[in-house]
Amino acid sequence: MVIAEKIIFNLIAFTLFIIIFAKMIKKNDTTYVYVLGVQFIGIVLNFLELIFNWSVNPFLKAIIYLLSIVVPGIVIYVEKKLKYDLPELVYIAMAHISIKSGKNDVAKDYLFQLMNKYPQSYLAHKMLAGLYEKEGKNANAIDEYIRVTEINNKDYQISYNIANLLNKEGRNDEAISVLQDLIKRKPEEYKITQLLGDILYMQERYKEAISVYMNALRYNPGNYDLYYSLGMTYTMINDFQRAKEFYDKAAEINSLLYNAKLSLGQIALIYGDLDEAEQYFNESIKGEEAEAGSYYYLSQVAMLRGDKTKATNYMNLAVSLEPKMYDKVQKEPVFLPIKQEISEPTEEEKMQNKPIPLKPKEKKSVNHLAKTCTLVGSLNNDDLKVMKNIKEKEKDEIRKDRQRGT
Repeated sequence: MVIAEKIIFNLIAFTLFIIIFAKMIKKNDTTYVYVLGVQFIGIVLNFLELIFNWSVNPFLKAIIYLLSIVVPGIVIYVEKKLKYDLPELVYIAMAHISIKSGKNDVAKDYLFQLMNKYPQSYLAHKMLAGLYEKEGKNANAIDEYIRVTEINNKDYQISYNIANLLNKEGRNDEAISVLQDLIKRKPEEYKITQLLGDILYMQERYKEAISVYMNALRYNPGNYDLYYSLGMTYTMINDFQRAKEFYDKAAEINSLLYNAKLSLGQIALIYGDLDEAEQYFNESIKGEEAEAGSYYYLSQVAMLRGDKTKATNYMNLAVSLEPKMYDKVQKEPVFLPIKQEISEPTEEEKMQNKPIPLKPKEKKSVNHLAKTCTLVGSLNNDDLKVMKNIKEKEKDEIRKDRQRGT
């Protein structure tokens, strides 16, 4: 029984040895020599045991099986399972280790060596593209990602990366083309539609952006960012009622975020609904982010109501949170009666100021609303009543349209 076991063991071991050796010859790669060397040691130990009839302890027996059968078996299985050759996996592993050690140049050397042996290496080109992207070498990254898609065009993430980098490089038409093709294949992927919508938004192609965002909502009905993006886009075409609907929905999904409530307050202020504006600005103060903007607009509401004391208190709070706001207050006519009461921050305080970081499209919308609100700040009470009446009429029209729809 023992003899039969050893014969079977040797047959399996020699078969695996021949397979690994054939791979080395076929691939013309000496990386397999290390596996053959390990396997050879195990085979020799087992052969010596068989010839001299040694009594081997279980630990040494396990080592012999590990070297002769397990290691080559794992190599063959992994190559078949992952569909990558051992040398390719070794180079990739060494590149990963180099990246983790902060040695990107060394990692690139491994990848270049690998690509010399395997020009069609999907993993090598993908990893190299990622390295270029991290280093800010967008043009190089794009070239490598394109090479990746030529090897395997089913990885939509790579196409998304290409579109994102094209956008950063200002090649927007190319980015749009890539994203439109991606949407046909992956309409449910939120980040694809979000990026396409954002690019169209920044190009002031607002109607197209709205169409993209609305289509994305079919697959992501509870997504805060999509509702907020629609609110910003309708803001840019001055359709404040539609904007309000989407800001409302965004605030409903995530009531702790600052921007949606602030925008709702700004829209209410534009229409002269001071009570509603004050309510939204107060709610936005409860958010997780800094609330300097909310205090600023609460001060504006107080000024429109003629309450200078409250306006001064709010504005001092706003300036304490965002010192650079002091210069803005000094220039705006609505705050002229109280600007002498606003405490001027020191230069050190101005330097320490860290306003909320906004994405470009958020800045665009916020600035648009801010300019409109500034105009409102110069209106008198009669003007505000007219704006409020307009708002009520628009609400009535929307209500009637919905009733007709039902």
